Amino acid sequence: MFRGLRKDIRAIRERDPAARSSIEVLLLYSGLHALMFYRVSHWCYTHKLFFLARLISQFARFLTGIEIHPGAKIARGVLIDHGAGVVIGETAEVGEGCTIYQGVTLGGTGKDKGKRHPTLGKNVMVGSGAKILGPFTVGDNAKIAAGAVVLEPIPEDATAVGVPARVVRRGNKKVTADLDQVHIPDPVAQELCKMRFQMEQMERRIRELEQEKEQTAGAAVSAQP
Repeated sequence: MFRGLRKDIRAIRERDPAARSSIEVLLLYSGLHALMFYRVSHWCYTHKLFFLARLISQFARFLTGIEIHPGAKIARGVLIDHGAGVVIGETAEVGEGCTIYQGVTLGGTGKDKGKRHPTLGKNVMVGSGAKILGPFTVGDNAKIAAGAVVLEPIPEDATAVGVPARVVRRGNKKVTADLDQVHIPDPVAQELCKMRFQMEQMERRIRELEQEKEQTAGAAVSAQP
């Protein structure tokens, strides 16, 4: 248990530039506290102590503002940064090295039984306010932009943005631990630029046709006796 806790603390110190010491992380980081309560509630859940498991998870929610269902499966080395408003559903799975920012939801769709929440691979970054909804997989090293709504699988090493989210980048090599949530392509802006370019082409062609029409009319007038 203590080895795992050290791994969680080390992950926070490596990826959060505001973390100054291990003792500060242990005492003051709500994301770590939520994971500590989760480990206990998950143990109760796996031993069929369902009421106690939910009681612990709701107490953790009251203290930290982070709701993690005790049935979720969360690996070590996960960073929940700030964490306010994070919700992780019962059948969600979070791989090692993932980074989850505030306001993220790993939720389900409908009332079906069984697997209904997403699975995050290793080293996935989920930006602030992103919603990942459904029983599909987000591949290793993927990046989900802030505010994105993901409704379908995301491949490895991909970057997804927008509502609904679309893959706008997919690298051929492993993505490093880049936590930049700002400099990510915007597919809406790209489509608007494309439409503007097409409109400029159409306007240019219309002007050319009007000039040709005027020249033809002028030539016809000149040709009259």
